[in-house]
Order: sequence, then structure tokens, then C-alpha cells
Amino acid sequence: MLEPGQLLCDRYQLSRLLGQAPSRQTWLATDETAATPEPVVVKLLAFGDTMQWVDLKLFEREAQVLQQLRHAYMPRYRDSFTLEDRLHWFGLVQDYIPGQSLKQCLDEGQHFSERQILDIATNILHLLTYLHGLSPPVLHRDIKPSNLVLGEDGYVYLIDFGAVQDRAAVEGASFTVVGSYGYTPMEQFGGRAVPASDLYALGATLIHLLTGVTPADLPQDELHIEFADRVSVSPGLVSWIQQLTEPSIKKRFQTAQAALVGLRGALHATSSPPPRPQPAVPNLLPQPSSAALIADRPPYREIKVREAGDQLILQVPGTSSITEIVILAVSLQLILFLLWTLILLWVFLGATDWSSMFSLASVVLTPGWFAVSSLLSGVTVLAFLSWVAKPITFQLNSETFVLSKTSVGGKALVGKGKIQDIEDVYYITPKVVRWINKSGRSLMLRRVVLQTYTKQVYLGGSLQYEEARWLVNLLRAWLVEHR
Repeated sequence: MLEPGQLLCDRYQLSRLLGQAPSRQTWLATDETAATPEPVVVKLLAFGDTMQWVDLKLFEREAQVLQQLRHAYMPRYRDSFTLEDRLHWFGLVQDYIPGQSLKQCLDEGQHFSERQILDIATNILHLLTYLHGLSPPVLHRDIKPSNLVLGEDGYVYLIDFGAVQDRAAVEGASFTVVGSYGYTPMEQFGGRAVPASDLYALGATLIHLLTGVTPADLPQDELHIEFADRVSVSPGLVSWIQQLTEPSIKKRFQTAQAALVGLRGALHATSSPPPRPQPAVPNLLPQPSSAALIADRPPYREIKVREAGDQLILQVPGTSSITEIVILAVSLQLILFLLWTLILLWVFLGATDWSSMFSLASVVLTPGWFAVSSLLSGVTVLAFLSWVAKPITFQLNSETFVLSKTSVGGKALVGKGKIQDIEDVYYITPKVVRWINKSGRSLMLRRVVLQTYTKQVYLGGSLQYEEARWLVNLLRAWLVEHR
């Protein structure tokens, strides 16, 4: 029997039980092997008579899929293991997000304003855009208030990927039926979940937050949830949520990106639209000021920060991880070698077709040519990599933002736009790239994203986890204070 204080795998010390069900336990624990002991969540599934095979299938799928996912609005996967303790346990370890679920907030009588609903909807839609945009798409399949956590940092996180599906429904496929009554659309009960199914669940969740009543307890008209007479929000927002929760998939938004566009249009079409959504749920809890965050920046590497009046200037490390540079250098070297060879055969030796090129190649591709071509390619690669590794300068004021890099020829523009067009700031990990810092811990590298109405602008190519979180919080705080 597992108990508080018990050490699992000589690493995770159990603190307290967070939840329990037949054959399942969820614990708050401490990772004792970290440089500074860190709180984690350990989910355990017991192999025994009470366990259903579908439980094991979903547990294994959750561990497999979570390893591939990296986004600011979901807990980070850390580890998985098996354990023998009278029972055979399967374990899954994730980041712990201190805070309380939106279900707990509702149970305590909290009322959610339109401003908060817009922030929550925008954030979760950005996460769903990321999940559904993967190949294959990743479907959460169980979005509801109890699976949305309001963290102590004021941001809302989507948790519990135990029902995750790592592919969209296709003809002839069969799927495990999962979901929660009231939040799950009819097609999902039929085992046919699609990306629009997650959008329905989000809409039903927003209805619960606005009304304080679970969707299952609200009246329905031909499967449409009737809630408009119970809320005092803009008609545009009501219409948008009604389209999210359309019983017919064809009448629903098909993608999270389409839902974001629809939200903007609905708000702008309202006679008295509420303020444009600010980035990243800044109003759910008090946030540190930008000045406090600047004074408390991570010490790992130099991120230069300077404020000048209403202007913020940042210098962020570029793409500089050893793994990324080696892969890029080898790829470029091969491409340039082939390019130089084609130029030699075509321009200097007069090859006119592929057959003549192959004939001449057998003659001219000597060790000497390999040496000359490698030298030419190497110089080009080094010049390019030196530019890629250069830091990015990010300047923003109350109206515009500009990203640039300084090179031999002067400043090169990386991205620009209007401050008011920034919907959100968050971080992602596009690839699994690990490196070891001085403390010996293996860390994932992050990239900060500025999400505007029309595009994504990337800031920094290889930020550590703590750096990315700090930079995201700084930019969010600065935007709230200055626009």
C-alpha cells in the first residue's frame, strides 16, 4: 500500500493523495533528484482485478502522446515507470501546477465575468490550435471545468490527458468511447471524435462558467443547450458559444483557428463590443509588475533588458543549442556540396542533361574536388550559422513591436507588427532538444511565440524552461501595463 513519505524509484517522494478511484491513484510528490527538489504529480494505475483493459490502453496512450507535447498551457511530461509494491503499478509523472480547478472555483460560488471568459476561451483555443495542428492531430476528448486549472500564476492550464486520442476519426476506425456527460457531443458518444468535438466541450465548459449550472442540468431544444436567458454578456459572445455547441458537426466551427477568427468577428459585430482580449488571462489573479519581473530575471544566461520611457528593449539568445547547430550544419554542408557539384558540371564542364552530368561526375568527383567543395560549403555554412546564433533584439512600445538581428551588413528584420494585434504570448518546444547545464540537469529548450491575429512571431530559439516562463510573464505584464 502506498503511503505519504514513501520513495518511488529512488526518486519521487510521495507527499499527499490528490485523487483516488478503483485501480487509480494520483499523488503530489517531490522529485528528489532535481538540483532543487520540485513538486510533481504522479499518476498510478494498479494492474489487478479491478483494472479494466481499456484503462491500461488509455494510460499507455496518455504516456506515449504526452512525451511528444510541449505547450505553455498544459503540464510538462517528465517520466514514466513501473513499480512492484504488492500490486504492479504503472506510473506517469508530470509537472505540478499549483492552483485550483475551475470546478472548485464554481463550487466556491465564484462568478466568471465576460472578460475572464474571453481570456479563458482565447488561451484554450491557442492550445487546441497546437494540439489539432499536429500530425496526426491530438484530441483531448474531456475538456470540462475540473480539467482546467487556475494556477497561482493567474493562468489557466488544461490537464488530465487520460482520454487523449492521438488521431482524428476516419471512416471504418473504431475508438474507445470516453468523455463526460453534458460536455461531450453526440458524435463522440458514437466513438467518432474529431477536432470539432473538443470545441463543443470548450463551449459547454464556457456555458457552465457563465451560468454556474452544469450543461446537463440546463434545458435543451433539439439538443441545443438553452442558456442565453441566464447570462448577461454581449450577444456576439452568446452567438459564438452557440455555434461552438451546435449538435451538428457541419454547423460547428471545424477548427480552433476558425473558432478564434469567429470570436473576433462576433465581438466586432456587437453594437457595444467588450475590450479586445488581452494576452493570457491577466485578470484572473494579481500579477507581478514588469519592473518586478525585470529585477528577478533568470541567471542562467544573459537576457539583456532595458526600459526607455514607454519602450521595452530585449536581447534574447538566438538558436544556439549544440544539437540544432550540428543538424543544421550537416544538412547545409550536404546541400551545398551537391549544389557546387551541379554548378561545376553544368556551367564549367558544359553538361546539358542528366546523363551527361552522371558521365562527367564519375570523372571529376575526385578527392581534390571533395576538398575544394567542402571548403566552399564550410565557409558558407559557418557564415550562415554565425548569423543564426546571433541574439534577437526585440523592441516594443505602446503601438508597435520589431524583431531584428544585427549582422555584418547591418540590421536584418525578423518580424514586426502592431501591439494591439498581439492576442497572446506563450512558449512551445517545437523539437525535443536536450542539453546539460552546469547543475547537470537535462532541460527542454523552449521558443517564445507572439500570437497575433494573422501570424506567429518567434522570439528566441533555445530558451531554458525557466527563461521562457519568465520572458512570457514579462511580456504579458508589460502588455497589460502599456496598451
